[in-house]
Amino acid sequence: MGQSDIMSTAEDFADQFLRVTKQYLPHVARLCLISTFLEDGIRMWFQWSEQRDYIDGTWNCGYFLASIFVFINLFGQLSGCILVLSRNFVQYACFGLFGIIALQTIAYSILWDLKFLMRNLALGGGLLLLLAESRSEGKSMFAGVPTMRESSPKQYMQLGGRVLLVLMFMTLLHFDMNFFSILQNIVGTALIILVAIGFKTKLAALTLVIWLFGINIYFNAFWTIPAYKPMHDFLKYDFFQTMSVIGGLLLVVALGPGGVSMDEKKKEW
Repeated sequence: MGQSDIMSTAEDFADQFLRVTKQYLPHVARLCLISTFLEDGIRMWFQWSEQRDYIDGTWNCGYFLASIFVFINLFGQLSGCILVLSRNFVQYACFGLFGIIALQTIAYSILWDLKFLMRNLALGGGLLLLLAESRSEGKSMFAGVPTMRESSPKQYMQLGGRVLLVLMFMTLLHFDMNFFSILQNIVGTALIILVAIGFKTKLAALTLVIWLFGINIYFNAFWTIPAYKPMHDFLKYDFFQTMSVIGGLLLVVALGPGGVSMDEKKKEW
């Protein structure tokens, strides 16, 4: 079997997967995407005093302002998740969650930690894809009304979302000299480039979903660590953030790469 036959078989599998799951995939994607916000909002409730004391100790902002910060995080994330899952005011929910990401990036000094900053940007990419999907749903209510002027922002949201999502995978690259790490880096880099430029996008995104899910289960198994140990919360945070990026990739699989992509340009050729 030649290389083209293998690629054709893989694309047929991806198309078959999409046909079977097309009714459920967007719902699963949205649930995965908001999972990190849902988990963090619940954690704010159960760790209210710890979070408040941390912010107060870090910024010396006082008891009241620290409590306001925790409340904004708790209410903003949980309400945003409810709106996304119920598919009501999704655009407002996305903007609110963007604000939460920006707020946490500053408050927890993530801005100076390249790995966590790239993961937060990847999470923002998933929200951009969700925002693009919500714009598409809004237009479907007005079928027959010309929307050429409004299609461009959606296409660029999808492009920006794809590019930001690949930042997650850049944090997973290992610079070891053993064969497995080198192979993983080469294959992973090739796949993220394909997703970023929008070539063979659905197949590349689906492959990345499978790969990232396996890595997430293996390396971020927080359930194997006792809850009282700090590593438990660290792995739990990593696990749900990775699930959110998986949700963004599933949106790419379900909706396609958008107009600004090589897959779309191939149709014109």
